[in-house]
Amino acid sequence: MDIIRDLPALRARIRHYRQAGGRVALAPTMGALHAGHLPLVTTGKARAGHVVASIFVNPKQFGANEDLGRYPRREAEDARLLEAAGCDLLFAPDAATVYPPGFATTVHVDGPGRPMEGMARPGHFDGVATVVLKLLLMVRPDIALFGEKDWQQLQLVRRMVADLDLAIDIVAVPTVRDTDGLALSSRNAYLSATERKVAARLPEVLATTAGALANGAPALPLLAEAAARLEAAGFRLDYLTLADGETLAPLDRARPGARLFVAARLGGTRLIDNMAVAKAHGMAA
Repeated sequence: MDIIRDLPALRARIRHYRQAGGRVALAPTMGALHAGHLPLVTTGKARAGHVVASIFVNPKQFGANEDLGRYPRREAEDARLLEAAGCDLLFAPDAATVYPPGFATTVHVDGPGRPMEGMARPGHFDGVATVVLKLLLMVRPDIALFGEKDWQQLQLVRRMVADLDLAIDIVAVPTVRDTDGLALSSRNAYLSATERKVAARLPEVLATTAGALANGAPALPLLAEAAARLEAAGFRLDYLTLADGETLAPLDRARPGARLFVAARLGGTRLIDNMAVAKAHGMAA
């Protein structure tokens, strides 16, 4: 697997892939890879002839008091994992390549970008949409793969691609969970040993609540009960919401396609998760 850092070399390699036949898949990441990222590559390999993974810690999606400076960076280890998973090319640009001098464009996606993370982290999704569109235009893939753990991001990207008539298939890859149900995340590394044990309460409460919601009960009392259980365990909630899985509009009762969403802080670590209500008992994402 080769590593490319500049745009001309990337485009030359993509042309080579096209000439060789087959489709191109893009797996965008911010590095600090774990087992939850690797299905992006293996799914891409199954759907396309060539897989390009990107690693770029995007400064535009971090707020002033967020963890840009301490976000883990370990490119050599990440590259080994990607190559073992079957990745063909790693695109690892620096900030000046993605945002050259004079860069003055911001992409804003309303609708799915407005609630939840959009309210809790103002400007975050503008940074996400901007960098994802840049990467899609740099690589020009046939398909791009995004994890369901970041479900709101997935829906935002789908909306942007549809609105801008980009001929790219956005493929959702199911969340990978640890044995105790916690969704794998690069930020799990921030948890202390004690916090890591407590963190398993998050998917547990989410699954129980989703199961109760699936029976048609009103959402408000169940969400209040779940919030109280999480706060008693030591979490500080940013939000706990039942919403439509496509539009992300809040719901007062579950209906087909509904999902339960949570963002909560444990110590200094912010965790997010979501579950399809109908699949809650199996802890599916």
